[in-house]
Amino acid sequence: MRIAITAASGHLGSEIVNATVALLSPEQVIGLARTPAKASHLGVEIRPGDYDDKDGLETSLKGIDTLLLVSGMDAPEKRIEQHRNVIQAAKNSGVKKIVYTSVQGAEENTAFSPVIQSNRQTETDIIHSGLEWVIGRNGIYIEPDIDYIDSYKRLGGITNCAGDGKCGYTTRAELAYAYARMLTETQHNRHTYNLHGDAISQYQLAEYLNQAFGTNLVYTPMSVEAYRQDRVAELGEFIGTVISGIYQGIREGKSDNPSDYQRAAGREHQSWLDYFAALKAHQ
Repeated sequence: MRIAITAASGHLGSEIVNATVALLSPEQVIGLARTPAKASHLGVEIRPGDYDDKDGLETSLKGIDTLLLVSGMDAPEKRIEQHRNVIQAAKNSGVKKIVYTSVQGAEENTAFSPVIQSNRQTETDIIHSGLEWVIGRNGIYIEPDIDYIDSYKRLGGITNCAGDGKCGYTTRAELAYAYARMLTETQHNRHTYNLHGDAISQYQLAEYLNQAFGTNLVYTPMSVEAYRQDRVAELGEFIGTVISGIYQGIREGKSDNPSDYQRAAGREHQSWLDYFAALKAHQ
C-alpha cells in the first residue's frame, strides 16, 4: 500500500504524515506539497502537489493507492474546482480511494456557511467519483485558543458570540491519528465521520484554560454583530467576517454534533481534562 497525503507542509497534513508513518513505514507514505521544500523535514518522499496543476498532480499520484485530500484554503468557489482537479487526477492516475478532511458547521445563514457548502460539494464529488471514499468532518481546532492565551490574559477573558452554545473541539494530533486509521483500514470505506471530542461551552473552555495556565479568565458573550465588528476591526473584512460566522454557528448548535471519533480511530478521543492537564505539566 502506498498512501499520498496532500498539504504535507501544513499543520494538519504534516501531523497526518507522521501518524500514518507510525502505522506503516516511511517508504509507504508520500507527501504532496505546493512547495515541496517546505515538507522536506518529514522524512518521507515529497512530490509536487499544487491543487491548480492537474497535470502535475497526475504525475505525482502515479503508483498511489490511497489519497488523503486536505481541504484547500482558497475562497469557497475556487476550492471546489481545485478539489475537482485533485479528484480527477486521482482517477486518471489509478488511485483507488480518497479520504477527505471536511468540516462541521452551519450550512446556511452564517458568514462561514459558504465554506461549509463548498466542502459539502466536494464530499458529493468524491462520493460520485467512482472511487472508494471516507469523509471526516473535523471539529474546530482547539490549538488556536491555546496559542491565543497571551491575548486572553491581556484582555482578561474570552469574548465572542458563541453564547451558551457547545463546540465539539478537537486537536490536530487526535485528527491525525483518526485519519491514519481511516487511510489504512477498509472498514471505514463509504462512511462519513464527525471527528471531535466532548463538546464544551466557552465558559468551560475558560475554566480549562484557567486550570492549565493559572489564569482567571472569564467568558463574556457578545451579540453576533458586535463580535463581527470586533473581528473585522482586528483582522480585516474577509477573515473577521468568517470567524464571526464560525462562532455564530456554535451559538446556533451547529458544532454540537454526535461524535464518531471512536468508530473512526478505534479508541476514544482524548479527554479535555487530560489534554489541559498535559498543558499544565509542560508550563
